[in-house]
Amino acid sequence: MDLDELLRQGDRVAVALVEIAGALVIFVGACWAALRFVVEGSRRRSAAVLTPIRLSLGRFLTLGLEFQLAADILRTAFSPTLDQIARLAAIATIRTALNFVLRRETAQEKREVGEAGTERVT
Repeated sequence: MDLDELLRQGDRVAVALVEIAGALVIFVGACWAALRFVVEGSRRRSAAVLTPIRLSLGRFLTLGLEFQLAADILRTAFSPTLDQIARLAAIATIRTALNFVLRRETAQEKREVGEAGTERVT
C-alpha cells in the first residue's frame, strides 16, 4: 500500500468517525429531550416546561450539525473536485442557515424564560 492510498484510507476513517460523533450527539440529545419531556410533562402540564427542553435539544442539534459540517469539510479536503466543492458549499450554506435559525430561536427562548422568571418575582 502506497502513501497516497494510506492517506485516503485515513481520510475515510476520520470522516466516518466525525460523522458518527455528530450523529451520536444528535441521537443522545433527542433521547435526552424525549426523556425530559416525558418526566417533566407528567409532573407539570404547562407549556413553560417545554422551553428548557427545546433549548437543550437545540444545543445538541447545533453541536451535531457542526460535527456533520466538519465531516463534509474533511471529505472534501483531500481530493476536492469541482463537484465536491459545489456540494460542500451547498451543504455548508444549508447547515449554517440551520445553525443560525437554531441559535436565534435558542436566544429568543432564553429571553422569554428570563422575562417569565422576572414577572413571577415582581
